[in-house]
Amino acid sequence: MRIATWNVNSIRTRFGRVVDWMVREDVDVLAMQEIKCKPEQFPFAPFEEAGYEVVAHGLNQWNGVAIASRHPITEVETHFPGQPGFLKGHDGPELPLEARALGATVEGARLWSLYVPNGRALGDPHYTYKLDWLAALTEYTRAETTGRPEVPLALMGDFNIAPLDIDNGDPAVVVGVTTHVSPAERDAYFTLENAGVTDVVRAHVPEGLYTYWDYKQLKFPRNEGMRIDFILGSAAFAQAVTDASIHRNERKGDAPSDHVPVLVDLDLGRDDEGDLPMIFG
Repeated sequence: MRIATWNVNSIRTRFGRVVDWMVREDVDVLAMQEIKCKPEQFPFAPFEEAGYEVVAHGLNQWNGVAIASRHPITEVETHFPGQPGFLKGHDGPELPLEARALGATVEGARLWSLYVPNGRALGDPHYTYKLDWLAALTEYTRAETTGRPEVPLALMGDFNIAPLDIDNGDPAVVVGVTTHVSPAERDAYFTLENAGVTDVVRAHVPEGLYTYWDYKQLKFPRNEGMRIDFILGSAAFAQAVTDASIHRNERKGDAPSDHVPVLVDLDLGRDDEGDLPMIFG
């Protein structure tokens, strides 16, 4: 099975590119971020014509996540337990939840499409929100990986963090000055990994291969990008991964997203009869 993640930066603008790539690359499941539309505005028809079922979660023209799959989608959730909300200028436990998380089960794997808050600037309330959001995701992940270790779990999406120096090729992004590379964000990322997931792509791709390039100042031609889009898998998911790739060429051409797809190939141990996935030891 081929599973991918892609921050599409407005699905209504780019559905043609997205569907074309999915068909061309024989993708079974795609997690999308920044769809920037409500479910009733999502362009379902092109996906359905290509053989994909889609679930979408969006509240307005910002954020938004979706999952497209050739296989049945079940157990859909529009937030993870403990996910914090955000409302500028307000604090407290009852803040509205943004459309940043969408979970679903496909072929026995528990998959999440995640759009981690950007953070905006060090000291900004959105930066604190980002750290709180990651802390809650970590608690959920720890509960899942310890409580159901046999279930392949994947956290996929735009994490808005470059965890290692080699993941940052943008000279404007500086540790201690800008978000995405601050010590607190990096610590939050590695704390999440320590909750029972790992980057299942890094071992399969060259160092310095990025997933995001700003539209401004010729960042892409200069290869001044960042690796901030990840597929983090539990032990059961990671041991099923046979290959992975980052599709840099999707940043080229007409009206590309500023992110590119990240893809993994999985062997979930299914036989030709289509039985349920094997239980991983």
